[in-house]
Amino acid sequence: MALDLVSYLLIVLVVVLHVVVLGFVLRKRPKSIAGKHVVVTGGSSGIGLWTAIHCFKRGANVTIVARNMQILSKAKEVIEKSRVNDEQKIHIKSLDLAKSYDVVEAGMKEIEDEMKLPIYMLVNCAGLAVCGLVEEVSVQDAKFMMDVNYYGTYYPTRYVLPKMKAAGQGIIVITSSQAALLGIYGYGPYAATKFALRGLAETIHMEASQAGVDVTLALPCDTDTPGFEREEKTKPQETKLISSSGGLVQPSVVAERLVDDALTGSFFSVYGLESWILSILCVGMAPWSGFYLNMLQIVLLSPLRLVSFFIRRNFNSIIRDCAKAKPKKD
Repeated sequence: MALDLVSYLLIVLVVVLHVVVLGFVLRKRPKSIAGKHVVVTGGSSGIGLWTAIHCFKRGANVTIVARNMQILSKAKEVIEKSRVNDEQKIHIKSLDLAKSYDVVEAGMKEIEDEMKLPIYMLVNCAGLAVCGLVEEVSVQDAKFMMDVNYYGTYYPTRYVLPKMKAAGQGIIVITSSQAALLGIYGYGPYAATKFALRGLAETIHMEASQAGVDVTLALPCDTDTPGFEREEKTKPQETKLISSSGGLVQPSVVAERLVDDALTGSFFSVYGLESWILSILCVGMAPWSGFYLNMLQIVLLSPLRLVSFFIRRNFNSIIRDCAKAKPKKD
């Protein structure tokens, strides 16, 4: 029995190595965004700011969108340091993406007019998190997260999508979260907004890929951003312990992977072993991302399902231990 198990694992390892090597050799070449217009929402800090920097390094003209004009101006100065040619332009736009579609539509039109270029690539990075048990997060906060995280992505995406389809080209990045792959203690209303974004990304991919529009769903793990610092203030202890297993990643690294994946047409953009495992476990009916990657997913899905049992068991153990440590209510 032991020999059979070892043989099986060796076969899996050999297949995985072959698939990885073939995938590396045959990987797609990234598209060029030099001279094209990239719009990054939530571009004044964190992953959004670093995404704008990496796009600017590739020769793109960049517009960053957020609400606070003062922070946007400081972000522009940071991005300027990555200029690669004198022709590049960088604009900033103060816009409340959650206000209404009419407001966003008017703002996006102004962005295109100011840059004098159509939007070739839209990177949706605006978002926030308020943590807590489902019954503890206020209804107002739950609605606010849906407005910012979902509608703040849906509105600008809704604006660019028909234009990109008509042009026969374009890239849309929807930044979601690992919380779009599984429900996590203390992330209930937030996870709902991120699951919604995954559904939006998969639908747009099915509707628009034949028209030449690429869609990438970014699933970042815990990232060292100002948003993460605010999120930590509302996290239950159970949530902190569960999410800490993946460590804390720098936004520059996550953003670089996001840009690379978007330009090579990958549907999922993940960073780190934990995120990669979760994306395979939860791949479901996600878009086909190339023969070799899908063969790898097929081979690994069964053994990783067993791994997931122990991961969930660990999560449940954390929750039980925390419950024991809490004072009992009268």
